Amino acid sequence: MIDIARFKPKTVYVIYIASTPEKIWAALTAPEFTTAYFFGASIEIEPKEGGAFVMRKPDGTVDVSGEVVEWSPPRRLAVTWGVRWLPQMRDVPDCLVSYDIEQAGDSVRLTMTEAHQWDVPDALLSGGRAGWPAILSSLKSLLETGKPLAIKMQPPREMLDALAALKR
Repeated sequence: MIDIARFKPKTVYVIYIASTPEKIWAALTAPEFTTAYFFGASIEIEPKEGGAFVMRKPDGTVDVSGEVVEWSPPRRLAVTWGVRWLPQMRDVPDCLVSYDIEQAGDSVRLTMTEAHQWDVPDALLSGGRAGWPAILSSLKSLLETGKPLAIKMQPPREMLDALAALKR
């Protein structure tokens, strides 16, 4: 069992989406949705606490892997998140990514939190801080208009430099 008390929030984003909690839950947990708004990545998730969590790149390689820490449809999903696509990140402790879904009038408030169990340098956090707003905005667009955003993303230079420094 993962001790989530060891994880401290480092990045939090809140977005409001004209949708339902059930549709947002499906978008977060079903591969046919994630491939649309998450840059082609597909989710494989074992729907239970302790279940496996894998995100694959479009070519099938593992991008992120972890474990389901909380599975409470359609209100809360929390998974450990280990970046596997960059060799330098494989030695970095996994973080905890959680999604809290709450009705807010006719809309839904989606809160994404990235928490860590170590003192992560801001330069390393810059990757998620660049990526999460684009991902969540694309999710919002997909659910509200039926079309995800077309955004070209790449890791920030400061993150890549910080990763290179970790290897030294």
